[in-house]
Amino acid sequence: MILTINHETVYRYDSAATHSTQYLRLTPQDGEGQRVLEWHLELPIPAFTTTDSHGNVLHVLTLDMPHDEIRIRAMGIVETDAGERMSFGGGDPRPYLRTTPLTTMSPEMVAFAEDFRASPMTLDALERLSHAVHAWLAFDPAATHVSTPAAEAFALARGVCQDHAHVYIACCRHLGVPARYVSGYVHSSGHRYDEHQASHAWAEVWLGDRWWSFDVVNRCRAYDAHLKLAVGMDYLDACPVRGVRRGGGTERMMADVRVMLPQAGMTEAQLRQSIEQQQQ
Repeated sequence: MILTINHETVYRYDSAATHSTQYLRLTPQDGEGQRVLEWHLELPIPAFTTTDSHGNVLHVLTLDMPHDEIRIRAMGIVETDAGERMSFGGGDPRPYLRTTPLTTMSPEMVAFAEDFRASPMTLDALERLSHAVHAWLAFDPAATHVSTPAAEAFALARGVCQDHAHVYIACCRHLGVPARYVSGYVHSSGHRYDEHQASHAWAEVWLGDRWWSFDVVNRCRAYDAHLKLAVGMDYLDACPVRGVRRGGGTERMMADVRVMLPQAGMTEAQLRQSIEQQQQ
């Protein structure tokens, strides 16, 4: 499958901010069933590029001059292979057993997770757990926000893909299974929650010798419609854009994410030309 991405994030402030730093995990990597054909970041000034502790491509954008707007745009073309997404290797998975403030278990979550304990843990048990989390959390974009902990979303029995991933990851870790958060994109055709699924989150769990993917909110595994950007302990480690600033007053953030299939018959050269035209 060929996916074209156009992801724009705009921050506007009531007054001029004197300093801001944005941490951008907006660049996919080759491998695990995906191949980057074209990728471009459009930023106010050049950013410092590095790799974070989870192996993600990280751009650090620092603005030291007064500014009342930051506009960030990621655009590109990625080819994905058919079939289920799996990841082999990548270092010791045991650090992904650690809990975080966003993945702390409540007593109610412990009781919920214990129904799926197996010795040894099996892929079937983890799949049944993912289906149970999906059934427990009604999809509701108004119920939570980016800093909502898993325990709060579980108590509300509502949330979005981020909350489904956090609750599932927390339960897996409680059961002794390393689990990590994945941020990325998904082409939403055929999904239940089409209008909310362009920018997406799912989970990966370590069992045997590999990471297995679980898109809990869509009740499926990650496959060729999914494009992986970053992984981490939770949302804060893997979110596409995260920043701090000094000054600026009230902040307004707008994001527009479009994940599209190319028109039938378009060549790779035509796709590249289309991206270039959108950048102008």
